[in-house]
Amino acid sequence: MKVFRLINRTHTLRNPHKPFSIPHIFSLSSKAPSSISTQFRSFATSAATKAKGLDDSYEYTNVLQFHKVDTPMSCFQIMDQSGVVNPSSSDPSFGKEEVIKMYRLMVQLNVMDSIMYDVQRQGRVSFYMTSFGEEATHIGSAAALTPEDTIFGQYREAGVLMYRGFTLEEMMNQCTSNQYDYGKGRQMPIHYGSSRLNFQTISSPLGTQIPQAVGASYAQKLLGLKACTIVYFGEGAASEGDFHAAMNFAATLSTPTIFFCRNNKWAISTPSIEQYRGDGIVGRGLAYGMDSIRVDGNDIWAVYLATKEARKRAVETHKPVLIEAMTYRVGHHSTSDDSTRYRTIEEVNFWKEHNNPIIRLRNYMTKKGWWTEEMDQPLVQECRTAVREALAKAEKALKPDIAHLFTDVYDTMPKHLVEQKAELEKHLKLYPDEYPLESHAKSRSG
Repeated sequence: MKVFRLINRTHTLRNPHKPFSIPHIFSLSSKAPSSISTQFRSFATSAATKAKGLDDSYEYTNVLQFHKVDTPMSCFQIMDQSGVVNPSSSDPSFGKEEVIKMYRLMVQLNVMDSIMYDVQRQGRVSFYMTSFGEEATHIGSAAALTPEDTIFGQYREAGVLMYRGFTLEEMMNQCTSNQYDYGKGRQMPIHYGSSRLNFQTISSPLGTQIPQAVGASYAQKLLGLKACTIVYFGEGAASEGDFHAAMNFAATLSTPTIFFCRNNKWAISTPSIEQYRGDGIVGRGLAYGMDSIRVDGNDIWAVYLATKEARKRAVETHKPVLIEAMTYRVGHHSTSDDSTRYRTIEEVNFWKEHNNPIIRLRNYMTKKGWWTEEMDQPLVQECRTAVREALAKAEKALKPDIAHLFTDVYDTMPKHLVEQKAELEKHLKLYPDEYPLESHAKSRSG
């Protein structure tokens, strides 16, 4: 963008009748480009400006004009709801076994969410969040990453972990907070984490993972690793200050970070139309100088290709990339929410019936002769059995050792925690009938 100026350096008034031409901040097209690479938008700085070591990447003009973006950025999509890929050359061409694996994981996630939502209602776990309608954002993005890439989730990325190999048993152990829970019972359900799978443990405060991810990717850059860090968040979290701080740090430090925004239209009860003005979240990436793309979050192949290209750019150029995946939260925000109080059943059913990522992938497989609707019911039943068996096993396990209330914070337990631990042990011995210690793993003195 040019800077408005009427008097030049020689104090001469420039001819207002011969204005400079004013380009748009960035070029937008309502017609989708043919190549995924051309879908990413970026802000280019001239070589002369870089040579001077300045940030003055603008020219001067004597035309007083305020700028705005009139045309929203297009949304990258290559597979429609009927399962047709257009152009056919954009099909990532995964083999039959890999595509069926992706489909099975999407169905497994959906079935697990259905069961665990009811389990929470029965009082068997304290909390739960579903991912209904967003399954393609999980599996499509996970498939484009490598095991060396670090993941920071928000709380609706269970499918990403499933794709990496996190088992139903591990998920049920966490949700029931038993002795095999990696968090040792200290976290709410669905706050998964796995050092083995390079997935940082989820935390409840909204948006805190975003600047943490930038720090992790900066470390990858300093160590010379051929890897990146991807951080997931919703459009509601993008209203947090942590989001903007992280974006600016990533841009100025040139970190290999992928910012993956799941724009599912609802931040609990606040619709996206009330969350922001301007061109959604993708426009913010451009403002921070990042390559950015908007993608159909219910098109698993579009998500895969966008994330694959984003990873390539992040790793090869050590620069951050923003992806805004447009999807829809079919379920309630969480088990603490009742979305019927702020949106209609008709709206939800429209997305379930006409823009369903699972059905879309099934239609794709059906066209290739790899799947039929008759194969769905046995798969769903298989997934139900697997989830129920894993849950039953997790519920029978003992709860974590009481001693873990005091461990894993300090290398050497400080005096005040030693005193608190002794006080607790004395209290438990004094009132043994009031506490079900038999349901916990055997306490140890350390």
